[in-house]
Amino acid sequence: MFRVAVLQYPILWENKEENLRLTERRIHRLKGKADVALLPEMFTTGFCTDRPDLAEPMDGRTMQRLKKLSNETGVAIAASFICEEETDTFLNGAEQIQSQLYNRGFFVRPDGEVTVVDKAHLYAHGGEDKFFTPGHDRTVFEYKGVKMRMLICYDLRFPIWARLDNDNQYDILLVSANWPEIRIAYWDALVAARGTENQCYVAAANPVGDDGLGLHYNGHSVAYDTHLNPIVKFKNNEQGTRIAEFDIEKLHHFRQVLPLWKDADPFTLQ
Repeated sequence: MFRVAVLQYPILWENKEENLRLTERRIHRLKGKADVALLPEMFTTGFCTDRPDLAEPMDGRTMQRLKKLSNETGVAIAASFICEEETDTFLNGAEQIQSQLYNRGFFVRPDGEVTVVDKAHLYAHGGEDKFFTPGHDRTVFEYKGVKMRMLICYDLRFPIWARLDNDNQYDILLVSANWPEIRIAYWDALVAARGTENQCYVAAANPVGDDGLGLHYNGHSVAYDTHLNPIVKFKNNEQGTRIAEFDIEKLHHFRQVLPLWKDADPFTLQ
């Protein structure tokens, strides 16, 4: 069994230090109990899109502490944070340094290796497109022999983005989100839909509580099997951690017995 811990809790608004401290405490409790800990989107700040000063580079304090935490506990960690990257460019022969912000999804392993999955679809209604740069890579990564994809919140609305082709490249879809209560019915439907159309397991983490903009989050974090039976689910506004056990061999057998994926339409993304 491959064990994914889904964490549902309030994110303290724009309080990186306290959110990191609480994350460390929660994940230390998972030592020996889970392979992966899945946290909500922007787990150190909440979904604040107008605070570029809260961004950090990949070698900053947040990622350093997560690597240490993963190494100490043996638990891989998946979520997203506000990341700043500097790039060297040349204009009229002169070198210039430009910085870009990303809502950066990550998968940190105990050995320190990190897979990066930048959010592709920026939520303009929430002002995300004004400061952030969209990602473009549909990355599949592997851990302990299990292949995974990761979506960041709004990416969930775009079914082609979750699909690569008809070769079943991944086993588990991880979703890290900040999805408010006012639109939670869409969340419920879309998480289930992405699992159905891709014949995969799904684990999705969403916070509870209120943010600094007056939005309320009521959770509805969940993990589904291939028949859309909830392996784990949370009550409305419940805080806590639940561990989903995914039988990967059973998933592969299901895809062989009912190979719906073979009939998928071919496509390319421009």
